[in-house]
Parts: sequence; C-alpha cells; structure tokens
Amino acid sequence: MKKISRKRKNIFSPIIKFFDKWLITPITKFILFITDSLKNNDKGIEKVLNNRQALVVISLLFALMAFYAIDRKGVSLVDDNAEILYGIPINPVYNEEAYVIEGLPDAVDVTLIGEKWDVYLAKQYPADEVTVDLSNLTPGTHKVSLNYKQDVESVTYKVDPSTVTVVVYKKMSETREITADVIHKDNLDTKLNIESVDLSKDRVTIKGPEYKLEQVASVKALIDVNNLASQEVGKHKLEDIQLVAYDSTGNIIDIEIVPDTLEAEVVISSPHKTVPIKIETEGQLDGKAIKSLSPSINEVTLYGSQEALDKIEYLPVSIDISGITTDKNYNVNLTNPSGVREISVKTIDIKLVVDEVVSKEISDVRINITNLPDGYTATAIDEKDSSITVIVKGSQAVIDSLDSTTIYASVDLSGLQPGDHEVEVKVTGEDNKLTYTSRSKKVKVHIEKK
Repeated sequence: MKKISRKRKNIFSPIIKFFDKWLITPITKFILFITDSLKNNDKGIEKVLNNRQALVVISLLFALMAFYAIDRKGVSLVDDNAEILYGIPINPVYNEEAYVIEGLPDAVDVTLIGEKWDVYLAKQYPADEVTVDLSNLTPGTHKVSLNYKQDVESVTYKVDPSTVTVVVYKKMSETREITADVIHKDNLDTKLNIESVDLSKDRVTIKGPEYKLEQVASVKALIDVNNLASQEVGKHKLEDIQLVAYDSTGNIIDIEIVPDTLEAEVVISSPHKTVPIKIETEGQLDGKAIKSLSPSINEVTLYGSQEALDKIEYLPVSIDISGITTDKNYNVNLTNPSGVREISVKTIDIKLVVDEVVSKEISDVRINITNLPDGYTATAIDEKDSSITVIVKGSQAVIDSLDSTTIYASVDLSGLQPGDHEVEVKVTGEDNKLTYTSRSKKVKVHIEKK
C-alpha cells in the first residue's frame, strides 16, 4: 500500500506544481497588490468598490483572465508531442548456454508520441529495456521484432530499428592453452625485470560459433605492470587478470572465455652485470696511427634479463676516426644491447691520441681452419701454407707492447668439396689500435674424407 501511495503522489505532484505556478500564485500576488493599494488609498478604492457597476466589470475581467489562462494551458496539454528515449538496452531471451546470437544491437532508440501530458508521464516511468524473444529460433538467419513495454496506453511507441536480422549459431567449446603477456612493460623501473609469471590456470575453455573457434590462434593473460601494488624485488600477486583471444594476425576475437579472469604470481628481480667497455673504430686515420684510446670510465653495469646478460662479455662503443690527423675528444651516447633495459651511465668521453705510423712483421702465425664440413679433414699442401707472416702497423708504443698470441689467422672452408683449393687468409688482432695484413694473401689446402 505504501508503494501505491508513493506512486500516486509522484503522479499528481507535477499537476499540483502546474496549478500552483500558473493559477494560485498569480492570483495571490494580485490580491496582495489590491490590499496594499487599499491601505495607501482607502478613499479612492472604497468609492470604486461601493459602485455596483464597477464591481461587475472587475468580476468579469477576473473571469476572463482565469478562463484565458486555463484555456491556454489546457490546449498546450492536449497538443500532440514527441520525445525520444536514447540508448534503451535490448534484453534478448534465449538459451545462452546452447546458442550464440549475432547481429543484435546492444541498444535502440524509442520515440514516444502522444499528448504532452501523457508523454510527460510516460517519460517519468519508462520501461527499462527493449525485449526480443529468440527462444524458439533454430540455427540460421532470422528477422525478429523488438518490443518496448510501457504502461501508458495513450502513448504510441516506435522502436528504431523495430526489426533486425540476427544469425543464430550453435555454441561450441574447446580447451586451449593460455600464456602470459606482459603489457605496459615500459612503465616498469628500468633496473627491474619480470623474471617469471605463474598463472593460476594453464588452460581455459573458449566458447562460441565454430567459425570463431577456428580463428583463435592464442589465448593470453594480460599482465599489466600498472596493476602491480608496488615495484619492488620479490613476489607480487595479481587478481582479475583479463583474458583475451587473438587470431594469427594479432586481432582480438570476440569470444567467450571460461573463466574470464585469472590470478597470477609475478616475480620481479633486478639482474645486473658489470662489463668492460671495448672501444671500436670506424674508418681510417689520415697517415697517422692510434697511440691510445682512453675512455672516461672502463666499465659499466648493465640491467636486463638474465638470459641477455649471460651473453654479454663487454659493451662495444664505436667512434669514427675517418680522416683524423690530430688528437681528438669524443662524447659518445651508450646504446643498450638487446635485452638490456638500463646502463649505469648514459654517456662517456673518449680521448684519441695519434702518433706516427711504424710497422713490424710477426712471423710464424699459425693458420686456423674454420667451417670445415663434418666428415672431412683439411691439411696444408705445403709447409709454407700452414703459417704466415703478418705485417702490423701502428704507433711504436703500441707495437712494442704487442703480444703475438693475440693475432689470429684463419681460412674459411665452408662449401668446399674434397680436393685441392686455394683459399684467402684473413687476419685479425685483439688490439684495434693496430692494423693487421697477411704477407701471403692466399694459401693452398687439401680436403679429403676421413
């Protein structure tokens, strides 16, 4: 009973406000005006009120004014009017466990047409949704009508669109492996690393039309760095992790995933490694030799994945010495190697000191064989082809301190068949302040099966 009384009160409240605003309040103000006038001019008003003909005229004017006001509002209340209710959600009725419906919009617009007062009432108590009954449909394409239920019978309701074409699919299901994908990784402290992600499940069920199941190439749990409670070394628990299905090109597939969220334990670590700086040069000096290359620091600390750090023995830093004839200072920005997210310093200074060029011959440098196919052996045809003499050029101070064991000569036998071959000799050295050339450009080798 209380609910009915409250509803009636809500319905008549606008009516009471209308008459209060447009009839009672204006007349009250007019009477107060007359009263104030009588107080200020008692004799003049008294004469008018004592005149019978004057009273008749005044009463007639009041009646005409009241009639005119009520007539105007009354006409406005019975005029036809239209209002649009936007974005009314659709509630389809069907077996969601057995079927999938495509082609049905999420929401529609509803137009209310009728007298202003009726439309006003209909807007105060609109239906919450548009319904469509799909429970009797079989797999295939169907044209269905959308229904909007409303209690005010004097109002006409038009749904836009009123009919839609839907496709009914039988819902299929498959079990798929799920993998973790870390997103917003750039927001993680550069000295930290996601070491591991342990998901609460390793397999999930995907459901939907058969053609969509065939499109799913992977299902991933999106581990969002922004959702971490803190960025500290240790274990962190994440809940309500979003699951997403992707096709082979990385596009998202709209499909049901059960469960739709997971939990995960994320391990954050800070792997780092201190390595020396190795200066490499590009180009050639102009008639000079490198006496020294002195970096402002000799080693740096790298932060990144442990797998990447294990492969790094030094940090290469390259400078261009093309055409240089005098000493020069370089300021070089350090570049992160693959898998490294942070370096302890960003830039270093390198001082190049040049000197006059001298040369020296290093004899009996043994030749190494590389890329020999399995099942074969290779030997020098002549003893002179087993070693070479290397000409080293550079600064006298650098040559004097040269260790001949740091010079490496080799021949590449990849792709060669059994028999005699003349191959090119390549010479390198560990000290890049020097240049190395072989006196013998080529040597002869014999290849045979074992």
